[in-house]
Amino acid sequence: MNFKKYRDWLIVVLALAVPFWFLRASMKDPKQAGGPDRILIQIAAPIQQASATLARGLSDLWGEYVYLVDVKQDNASLASQNARLKERIGELETEEQENRRLRRLLDLKNEIEDDVVTAQVIGKNTNEFFRIMRVTLDRPNTNIGINMPVLSPDGVVGTTSSVAGDTVDVKLIADTGSGVDVVVQRTGARGYVRGTGDEREYTCRVEFVKRTDEVDVGDVLVTSGMGLRFPKDRKVCTVSKVTKRDFGVFQQVTCTPTVDFSRLQEVLVVLGKRQEIPPPPDPKKTAKQP
Repeated sequence: MNFKKYRDWLIVVLALAVPFWFLRASMKDPKQAGGPDRILIQIAAPIQQASATLARGLSDLWGEYVYLVDVKQDNASLASQNARLKERIGELETEEQENRRLRRLLDLKNEIEDDVVTAQVIGKNTNEFFRIMRVTLDRPNTNIGINMPVLSPDGVVGTTSSVAGDTVDVKLIADTGSGVDVVVQRTGARGYVRGTGDEREYTCRVEFVKRTDEVDVGDVLVTSGMGLRFPKDRKVCTVSKVTKRDFGVFQQVTCTPTVDFSRLQEVLVVLGKRQEIPPPPDPKKTAKQP
């Protein structure tokens, strides 16, 4: 028991004394250092070098750790900023697309001499190739009725089929009940476009095209203006197939509507000839009348 007690004290004394001796020997002038001091210096040198190396390593490791923490925080901040910028860019692109659509619709409205009302698409049939589309008028109008032309900047959409207040159902040009008198834009050949009602795609057939008329795939068909229902020179469809038979009076022509119905968001409903509002009477001229 006594030995253990003295051993503990001895360890404590050595733990305090040895560093003091090493420090004392290191602080002495080498010229004044004696033999024991030189021995202590030689023993301490490798230990001091190892300690310094370890300290530098720990310092570098801590610095790298702090650097990595800062980099991680910076990356998180940059990622957040990047996400916000992408979201804002998406919003700006959406706004730009909307502005582009509305500018085209306004240009179309200015081109047409008839009175028109704009409408927003609010509903479509669940079928991929739907035939009826529902729109709501941007302003109330009591003059809207059945079979009025509906247009978009890309061409003829169809005609109104039912009206309930500001809500209007539109029958697309690809429906079997739709039809419009057309001419080939390139050659002036006449025909009548009628929807096929194909449930797999939007197609129309062009009736009454004479065998002698020049019609090729890719030709654009536009409204003729006959019947004064559709405004003249509005795109209707593009010829996709031409079959000239050896008999008969007419050739078989198939076309595809120029309007992408699945992407429609705004349309124009043509109400009829624009009514010119007469100017108010001149008060001076009215006063001179007897």
